[in-house]
Amino acid sequence: MYIFLCTVSLGIGVFFWLQGATLVLAFAGLEVAVVGLAFLVYARHAADGEMISLQGANLVVELETAGRLERTEFERQWVRVEPKSGDLSLIELSGQGRSIEVGRFVRPELRQVLAREIRKALRSA
Repeated sequence: MYIFLCTVSLGIGVFFWLQGATLVLAFAGLEVAVVGLAFLVYARHAADGEMISLQGANLVVELETAGRLERTEFERQWVRVEPKSGDLSLIELSGQGRSIEVGRFVRPELRQVLAREIRKALRSA
């Protein structure tokens, strides 16, 4: 789609350049460059996410942000699940001297539901 956009935009710019309006091609090139930059910025964060899983006796939290993966493991019997500052804030998982915030990709009003589900999963099994 981006290549199609580039082709159309630069094609129009070349047409007007041939007609004597040289600035149109310059602005078309600028437009293509800015849209390309916007796609790169979007692509950098398109795969961002959080994964919380129970693996045996451990709670594993993996956060991916801009291609950087952060993995934290807690022993499930020592994990505390609390809101960071209020009911609609991020959820803080802490234990054994480490802590991590989760819930960035959950609507604020559903974060308490997520916290309850994590607590329930930690109690079971």
